[in-house]
Amino acid sequence: MSIFLLYPPASSFRLGVPVVTGNFGKSVISSAVRSFSTGYHPTTPCFRYSSRAATNPSRVLTNCRSTSILPLVPVRRLSRFRAITHYTDIPDSYEDTDGLPFRKEDLNQREVNKIFGPHLPAQQANKLLRILHGRRVAGTLEDPNLQVNTAHFSKADKAKALEYLRTNIPVDEVINAGLRAEDELKYLEEQEQKGKVGEQYEETGLHGPPSDTVTKKVEVPMGRLPKPSKSDSPYGIGVFDRIRAQNIAKREAEEKRLAEEQKKREEEEALGNIGTLQTEIQKPKELSPFMQKWVQRATSDLKEPPKMKAWERLLPSVAMTILILAGCAAFAVIYTPPRRSSRLWPDIPPAAATCLALIGINLTVWLAWRLPPLWGLLNRYFIVVAATPRPFQLLGAMFSHQSFSHTILNMVALWFFGTRLHDEVGRGNFLAIYFASGALGFMTSLANLVLFRGLEFTTLGASGAIYGIVAAFFWLHKYDEFKLFGYPPDPMSGPQGLAFIGLILGLHVIPLFSKKGHNIDIASHMGGLLAGAVGADLVKKHMDEKARIKAEKLKTMGALEKAIQLKETSVDKTLPRPTTGR
Repeated sequence: MSIFLLYPPASSFRLGVPVVTGNFGKSVISSAVRSFSTGYHPTTPCFRYSSRAATNPSRVLTNCRSTSILPLVPVRRLSRFRAITHYTDIPDSYEDTDGLPFRKEDLNQREVNKIFGPHLPAQQANKLLRILHGRRVAGTLEDPNLQVNTAHFSKADKAKALEYLRTNIPVDEVINAGLRAEDELKYLEEQEQKGKVGEQYEETGLHGPPSDTVTKKVEVPMGRLPKPSKSDSPYGIGVFDRIRAQNIAKREAEEKRLAEEQKKREEEEALGNIGTLQTEIQKPKELSPFMQKWVQRATSDLKEPPKMKAWERLLPSVAMTILILAGCAAFAVIYTPPRRSSRLWPDIPPAAATCLALIGINLTVWLAWRLPPLWGLLNRYFIVVAATPRPFQLLGAMFSHQSFSHTILNMVALWFFGTRLHDEVGRGNFLAIYFASGALGFMTSLANLVLFRGLEFTTLGASGAIYGIVAAFFWLHKYDEFKLFGYPPDPMSGPQGLAFIGLILGLHVIPLFSKKGHNIDIASHMGGLLAGAVGADLVKKHMDEKARIKAEKLKTMGALEKAIQLKETSVDKTLPRPTTGR
């Protein structure tokens, strides 16, 4: 709420509350009390106008003195003017010739000169602004029948007036014009219905409709349509009725806009037009004969999935999973690291060599998806198909990616966590956890697709095996504290390994309760996490057992060596010493 300076007459004291303090406030209050007992004291205007334009304000203000007994007092305004900007708020008395007020007080000549120039008097300028503001709200800016009311104004003045109004009084002219058009259509339909009723009475020879349906001719005011009463109340339409009508109009306009956008989107999708700036109709890209041949060979001839029970569809893959888990356990137990001279890359650390080999296999399969002649093989063994599962798909899909971003994310995680886990558990245990996590993850995903989601889904990727490696690493360090880039700083303690496992589980539980669709194989990730945690626990127990056995062997060997040394010492004492001849 603004504060302004005022030179008021005595009676204008009641328009606001003076904000004064100290002795100055006392003088003002005493002056106000005296003013109530006296008559009205007119003031001399500070601006004078001639027939040409306003006189120089600087010269007039030097001789301008107020006859009011009140001193200069800042007054707080108690009311605020709001211009009408919505079509539903137009008063019933609105006329195009009068327009609508666009501000509380009209523009003075100096303000008019800044907008239009000195050629237009302030009275005419304010009238033009009121008329154009009313048309903006009434939706009749382009109505040719109303142009006669502003015909004596030049086009330049009209353009300047519209520019001023649009800058200072925002009005949604499009919505108002749409509401006006709807009202005009309804009004024309009502008039047409009334005309048909009148024609029926003329044909039957009656003089007019019955007394309870007598219609009076309504004279349409300029710029305004007659508004039928929308309320049964004898008091007419109230404030809440206007607010309700305005909200309904906004909602209908928004629904209409959304419907038009949806219709346009559907048309663009049907025509293949994927861009707003694209005008030509795009046809689906035709495949070359070479591509058509390999697509046909890679596509299955089945019209629908083979009909079989769920256990029949899952049993071969379950058996394959059991074999993989048993093989991983046996490999972890019997594996012996080769000598440095027998290694393929002796100059590279074992952890880096193992992870680079796995990354190379994944990248090779990703490149294979770019070769059409290999599509048939890849579709059979490198992607898990719920409709036609094959046991070897559990192994092939572990190295298969079709998206480059999917490949890069998995390989970065494999390198970051894989090398660290490999250094702690060795190559045999690391590969056992990798393959066991991947196989169990895909088996969990396949069971979820067959039993719950549907046979139309497929899955692939190394995510299950990667999550198994991550879970195994954090499980081995479940009570150790971690710091990321030195944070949190000392002496604060960082989160433990169990906290990271809980974070991963939470990120996978949230999508289960989300209504938005996703293409994340959560079942595969959860199966990999479970296999990694269990595998890490088994590996730790196995390594502890091997360390205990080794320690016992060393202890036994130490006792044996000590016994041998004692025996040798006793034997030396019992042997006779050689004598020397004289």
